[in-house]
Amino acid sequence: MDGQQKNQLNIKQLLNEFPQMAIQIIAKPGDFFGKMPKSGGFLPPLLFVITLSLVSGLIVTILSLLRILPQGDMAKFVGLAAFILVPATAAVFSFLWAAILFVIWKIMGSQEPYETAYRGMAYTAAIMPITTILDFIPYLGSIIGLAWLMYLLVIVSIKVQSIKAKTAWVGFGVIFALLAFASVGAEIASRRISRQVRQLEELRLEDLRHLEIFREDSSEEAGRALGDLLRGLRDSMEEEGR
Repeated sequence: MDGQQKNQLNIKQLLNEFPQMAIQIIAKPGDFFGKMPKSGGFLPPLLFVITLSLVSGLIVTILSLLRILPQGDMAKFVGLAAFILVPATAAVFSFLWAAILFVIWKIMGSQEPYETAYRGMAYTAAIMPITTILDFIPYLGSIIGLAWLMYLLVIVSIKVQSIKAKTAWVGFGVIFALLAFASVGAEIASRRISRQVRQLEELRLEDLRHLEIFREDSSEEAGRALGDLLRGLRDSMEEEGR
């Protein structure tokens, strides 16, 4: 068996293991991260991120096609775009997010390298499909998802980064408070913009209805005027004949 076939076999094996890994991370995160290898390359965790983000994108696509999401006529486009863009965006930003966490963990006292930071961060993606659904719950859903993510990062801090529990809870508790405040503010702004867009669409439809009524009225008036003109000409011709 050549190197390419071995790589394909390894990737297939990894993909087969991902569902069980995700279940374990959700059900028993302490056990999973306590046994997680701190090294082993970027490919397995990167594939994990891409796979779980594909599932999340698929969820958004299905809900959009079923018109459950409030995108109106753009629902199908938004759903298909999510299925394509979510995995690509997640893959790129996973490295950036890991770099931010790497700095945070260093400040907290971790001695682990960036690779370990990336691996610990990447496997928290197990909750993405569930938090994607939770995001559809106004305000509360995003807060629950964010709290769950912060909890997993605390577990990673303790089990993988060897940071004291108190330091991890305080540090990520502050981060959670800041992100939660920003998340609620962003959702309020987003919903306000959505309402304004809907109002503009309603006004546009109302204007179109008024324009149609005006056209109908104008057509009726023109018809009456033409009828009056023809009747006037006919009467004039009859009088001349007499």
